[in-house]
Amino acid sequence: MGPVGPGGATGPMRWSHVGLNCVDQKTTEEFYTRHFGFSRARVVDLGESRIVFLRQGEVYLELFAAGTDPARAAHEDGPQAPGRMRHLAFQTDSVDAFLAQLGDAAEVTLGPLDFDDFICGWRTVWVRDPDGVIVEVSQGFEDESSHDKDGV
Repeated sequence: MGPVGPGGATGPMRWSHVGLNCVDQKTTEEFYTRHFGFSRARVVDLGESRIVFLRQGEVYLELFAAGTDPARAAHEDGPQAPGRMRHLAFQTDSVDAFLAQLGDAAEVTLGPLDFDDFICGWRTVWVRDPDGVIVEVSQGFEDESSHDKDGV
C-alpha cells in the first residue's frame, strides 16, 4: 500500500519545496532567479510580512523573512550537524561556465573539485547564497547503472 493522500486516497509522494529563511527576501530572490533560473510563482501576503515562492520546473523555494544573520556561517560543502540542511544542489552542463556567469555574486566555499575517480566528468563547486546557505553546483553526475555495481 502506498502513502495515503487527502481524503484517504493512495498515491505517490511528490517533492514540494524547500523553505529558506532570508535576511533580505528581494536579494535572495534575485540571486536564485538570476543564477539558477527560478521565477516568482506566488507571493502570500501576511500583512507585516510575506512569503515568496520561486519555481524552476517542479522545484520550489519558499522564501521567509528572517531578519537576522545565520547563527553560524556554513563552510565548505555545508554544516555537518544532524538536523541542519547541508546544502542545496543543482546540475549544470558546465561548472566553469556557471562560475564565469556568477562572477563575484557569491563566495566559492569549496572547489571546484573533480570526482573522475567515481564518475568520469563529475565536477562540483560549492558557493554561499546571500543568506549563508551553501549551494552545490555539479556537472556530469549520473545514477549508478547495473554495470557499475560490484558483484551485482
